This record gives sequence, structure tokens and C-alpha cells, in this order.
Amino acid sequence: MATAKLFSPITLGDVTARNPIVVSPMCQYQSAGGSPTDWHFVHMGRYAVGGAGIVFYEETAVEERGRKTHLCASLHDDSQIAAYRRITELVRSLGSVPAMQLGHSGGRGSERGPLDGRKPLVEADAAVGFEAWQTISSSAVRLRPGAPMPREMTVNDIHDVVRAFANAAVRARRAGFDILEIHGAHGYLIQQFLSPVVNRRSDRYGGSVTNRARFALEVTEAVRDVWPAEKPLFFRVSVVDGKGGLWSLDESISLAKDLRACGVDLIDCSSGGLSAGSTMPPVPRTPAYHVPYARRIKAATGMMTMASGRITTAGQAEGLLRRGDVDLIGMARELMYNSDWPAHAARELGVQGYLDLFPAEYRPRLAARDEQSRMPMNQPGARVPASATEFL
Repeated sequence: MATAKLFSPITLGDVTARNPIVVSPMCQYQSAGGSPTDWHFVHMGRYAVGGAGIVFYEETAVEERGRKTHLCASLHDDSQIAAYRRITELVRSLGSVPAMQLGHSGGRGSERGPLDGRKPLVEADAAVGFEAWQTISSSAVRLRPGAPMPREMTVNDIHDVVRAFANAAVRARRAGFDILEIHGAHGYLIQQFLSPVVNRRSDRYGGSVTNRARFALEVTEAVRDVWPAEKPLFFRVSVVDGKGGLWSLDESISLAKDLRACGVDLIDCSSGGLSAGSTMPPVPRTPAYHVPYARRIKAATGMMTMASGRITTAGQAEGLLRRGDVDLIGMARELMYNSDWPAHAARELGVQGYLDLFPAEYRPRLAARDEQSRMPMNQPGARVPASATEFL
């Protein structure tokens, strides 16, 4: 399959990726004051080394109070740009396209990380420099039992956050990111406006679907105004809420049409984040479980789509692209487990020159490895060890 779609270049605006394999954002909880550390340098670099076409940085807050924890990423100040540029220059030098996802935790902030069970910050945390802060949301509704009560945002708060998204987008471009995604999924602030699970407002930002989508569209318009027209803009949406939720596929299709009118180029399809007491079932974690949503949105809107979620094999990913179900293949945990997955998948699909996905420094030795693996075992002195313990 020398012409495998999984290993054909794809162009979005003036950005061309070497393949449609996307490293989805994965929060690392290793930031320092919101900025990248050496951990991020290694984390991002290993995916570019492995041959992915597009490498996303983790979900990054547009203001300090928009972080989930003190160790989460943010891009709220110009002084951070140089540290991010170090990341983008590395990713680009290794052949991948650097991408940024911007978001805001809203009522999901002021907590510890996943290794500490996402518990709310308390006085003991303040004693070691991790003070709690007042979170904000569409309404004063707890996101889960025991979570801090967020303050309902005023209209001025809404305008401030919209402006923060735009300012962060400018910084992202100055830092060298070529693709930008707005995070409207997974229970974060934009979804807290979209879904009536949290949004109980009675003003122009609450009530009807049109009103609840207003904040998402205002953010998108503000970002699109400052993000270069030739650079791709993605939007990640939880196509449906979690179990018992109140946001549906039909509403996501309507939102996607409005986002397209605002200049969004691609819908990144995910699910979950907010739950309630309706009859909406949980999303089953079957192979490629977000792809049916992406297929429906693509058919209904004509937009490009991406999906992640248990896409793990080369044949599976190739089939999704050949059927036109999605345009980009999002991957996270599988790449965390095996960051060289793209190169291995190319070899599995019979792509000629699959070693070109690796940096030039790797290729001679890997080519020699391939050559040695083809050597017949009947050469003089060749013998298969009886077991691994023979080497001990």
C-alpha cells in the first residue's frame, strides 16, 4: 500500500502535514507557572520523532484562573512565548506540525491533579504555595460532589474571557504554533455554557440552544479575527454529554454549522464531561467509538472532522480514512504507550520509505536492522538461541 491514505500528506489552509495522524492534547500536570518545562520538551519531541503528522500541546488555559491545577498549562502572558517557541521549533525540526489547544476550566478549576484524585484545594495546599481560587462558570452549579462552588459569570466576566481567548491565540501564533484548536468539550467552560446540565442562566447566554451557544460562538469569532486566515482553526466538541446528559448529537450538528460560519475549519469530535439524570446512555468505549459522531457531523455540515478514542491499529485507521469517515486520526493513549506507532504502522501497511518518518540520525541504523532481519538463518554460524536465558 505505497499510497496508503494514512501516510499521504494532508493540507489544511497553508499548512501541510506529512500524514493525518494527530497526537491529541494530553494534560501532563508538569507546568511551571503555566509554562513548559523540560518534561514537555521530551513529551512533545518523542511524538515528532515517531512520525506523527500533527502534534498538539496539552490543553492550555487562556488565563490563570482557567487552569485546573497550579501545574496545568496556560498562555496568559507574553513572557511565556519564548518557552513555547522552544517546543514548536523542536517539533517542526523533526517533521511534524506543532498545534495548540486553548481552553478554560471554568468550574473545574482550583483542584489537585489526577494523581491526587482531583481533590479540591484546601488550606494545607495553601501552606505549600498552592492556594485555592474562586472558579467561575455559566451558573453557580457544582461540577461534581465536593467540588468548589463556582461563581456565576457576569456579562463583563464573559467579555473578559472572550478577550483572553483572543489574546492567547495571538501568543500561540507568536510562539510558532501552526494549528489552533478551541476546547469546547470535556466539561470545561465552553461546555458549561452549552449544556443545560450546568447553564441555568436567564439572560441572553442561557435558556435556548441559540443562547447557550452564544459564548462558544463569541469566543470563536474573537479567535478567528486574530488567528491568521490561512492557518487552520479547529473546535473540539463533546458531541453528546455523559450518562444522563442533556446535550445531543443534533445540537452538536447545529453548533458545527454555526462554527463553520465563524471560520472553523474542522470539528474534533469527542464526548462526555457533564452528566445529569436524563435517559441519555453512556457512550460505549468500543473501537473508534467517536467516529460515528464525526461521520454524522461531516455528512450534515460538509466540514472536515477528526475523531479519537480506541483507534489502535494501522488497518483500522486506514479504513476510516478510505471510507471518508474522518479526515484526521486523533490518537493519545496508544501513542503514549508506543510513540513510534506511525512508523510501525507505515511498515505494516507496506509503505515504501517508512523509515523516512524517523529523524535522519536514526535511519542508517534502522535500515541495517531491517537488513539483518532479512538475513537467512542458514548462514555459517547462525543459530537461534534456545531461550532468552542463554544470554544470561
